[in-house]
Amino acid sequence: MGARFLFVLAAGLGLAAFSNDKLDQWVDATVLPQLQAETSVEVLDRSGALLRAYTVADGRWRLDVALSDVDPDYIAALLAYEDKRFFQHGGVDPQALLRAALQAVWNGHVVSGGSTLTMQVARLLEEGTTGQIDGKLRQMRVAMALERRLTKQEILSLYLHLAPYGGNLEGIRAATLSYFGKEPLRLTPAEAALLVAIPQSPETRRPDRSVERATDARDRVLARALRDGLIDTEQMAAARTEVVPSVRRPFPALAPHMSDRIIAEEPGLKRHQLTLDKALQGKLERLAADVVSSRGDRLQVAIVVADHASGEVLASVGSAAFVADRRAGFVDMTRAIRSPGSTLKPLIYGLSFDEGLAHPETLIDDKPTDFNGYKPQNFDRQFRGTIRIREALQESLNIPVVALTDALGPAKLLASLDKAGVKYELPGGQPGLAIALGGIGVSLEDMVQLYAAIARGGVSLPLTHQMNGQREEGQRVLSASSAWQVEDILAGLAPPPGAPENRLAYKTGTSYGHRDAWAIGFDGRNVIGIWMGRPDGTPVPGAFGADLAAPVLFQAFARLKRNLDPQPEAPPATLLVSNAELPQPLQKFRNRNAAFQPDKDAPAVAFPPDGAEVEMLPAGLLVRVSGGKAPYTWLANGVPVAISLGSKEVMLGQLGRGFVTLSVIDAMGRSARTKVRLR
Repeated sequence: MGARFLFVLAAGLGLAAFSNDKLDQWVDATVLPQLQAETSVEVLDRSGALLRAYTVADGRWRLDVALSDVDPDYIAALLAYEDKRFFQHGGVDPQALLRAALQAVWNGHVVSGGSTLTMQVARLLEEGTTGQIDGKLRQMRVAMALERRLTKQEILSLYLHLAPYGGNLEGIRAATLSYFGKEPLRLTPAEAALLVAIPQSPETRRPDRSVERATDARDRVLARALRDGLIDTEQMAAARTEVVPSVRRPFPALAPHMSDRIIAEEPGLKRHQLTLDKALQGKLERLAADVVSSRGDRLQVAIVVADHASGEVLASVGSAAFVADRRAGFVDMTRAIRSPGSTLKPLIYGLSFDEGLAHPETLIDDKPTDFNGYKPQNFDRQFRGTIRIREALQESLNIPVVALTDALGPAKLLASLDKAGVKYELPGGQPGLAIALGGIGVSLEDMVQLYAAIARGGVSLPLTHQMNGQREEGQRVLSASSAWQVEDILAGLAPPPGAPENRLAYKTGTSYGHRDAWAIGFDGRNVIGIWMGRPDGTPVPGAFGADLAAPVLFQAFARLKRNLDPQPEAPPATLLVSNAELPQPLQKFRNRNAAFQPDKDAPAVAFPPDGAEVEMLPAGLLVRVSGGKAPYTWLANGVPVAISLGSKEVMLGQLGRGFVTLSVIDAMGRSARTKVRLR
């Protein structure tokens, strides 16, 4: 038994006998350390489960925890073992000091130091030593000052944050997550006893270093708990059979890209709650790792899952692994700007439906076409001839969609992307027809937002990844009918081989040079986007969205839910008819320049010629039409005057004298006119 220890005990007992005034002055003059322990920044999922945590500045794990989130049985065991009179003393417990002195004299060595829980907090706050006389006296002084500045609950809370558990673990929550893989709210008696025992000698009792010493220390705490009536003999026996963990568990490290992003957006917050679902995030991160594991060391994948009804992002996988490897795993590929390939085509078709240019049953030509020097080809370099719009989108043909873009105008497409909240980059800065085939840069996250707008009946809603974030209704991108028609077409696509037969509306895309493979799909509730490729933009030989990304899309949906949510019914205004039942102008697509280009089959007034002066016959005026398709309707100054069912000549009755405008309309709605003077 050392003289230093006896000196400290005597000093402590002397403090108790110190005059109140002098003691008050001495304690009140104490300069206290920082009383708020720095805690780890945490990222939580939508239910409050820990997704990811970051060490504090000095590399320690120290996680914030409330008293109400700690098992009360652990608190009871801690106080019973460390400081039974915690709620009675003022920081230094004379009774405990006297008991420690008597035990030391009786046993010939130090049995207990008489240190209170408040004194331990004082030492932890200042990271002081236990054995030095001046250090012990300082702890007593700080402890008494703490008792005057803080409540007992606040002191206990500091202990729960600062208690050492070996290595860089500090605080009860860091310990339970690392040793048991769970929060500290529900602990077994054995777990509680181990957590009481370790801080007394954290490096020698840490279970990942010595299970035997940790087990012995735990069992001593259990024996004390049995003696104090905190547990019964049956609980004691069961607790002693519980295996002490021999390894530390890694702290949750899900959604690393999104976590870093949200912290950069709001660097001052300690806790960030995201809309992500922890279980789903974990499943999709494992899926991402699996799908690239056998495809070389450069292929990368990114996945975004959202609830298109609310705009909440449920999972965001920026890469297959958050490591500095040849896949550039640290790069968040959900936000990288890439060529979307054919994934913009559904928007173009929807806009064409809204503009009255086409209908899903409209016929359109898939044939070699020169668009003022731009001569696109289909991916397989084949042509289908005349085909329905529905089939053109399902087969992802290039020439029909370029024809529709030419009729719409590229600016119309860009304006719709703006309404959908899609940020884009244009090579060269000027929009051209090539944007219909992927000649534009967009991110996976924004493409998912675009498809969410289609799934929501044509109304955009900005995606959000923060709980309690603002959810403002966006702009209408497509009419409800056009959005439904696009969904109906995409839902008719056959799933990839081996995928479940369902009505998932989806579209694949492959960018020029096989640099990007895409698959984006939605059901009645959720939308998922998949991107695969190399982050450095180099080609992936043989990579197609349908072969590479589409199977991953269906696997992702399988991990999200067992059964798809049904798509909505067609809006009342939707025109559900066959091609033959469509209005004549919608039966076959004509581009926007058709009205200004000569139509070899269009009707023309063969007689009388425009500007002629014609003498009326007794029977009237003989008129003749060339071209066109019967029947023909003739009008004089806009008033119908005759219908010819088959003949290209007809005699018009008395029309009067003077100038008259004659018009002829054929069965296809095409017209021609001439202005003459009758005498």
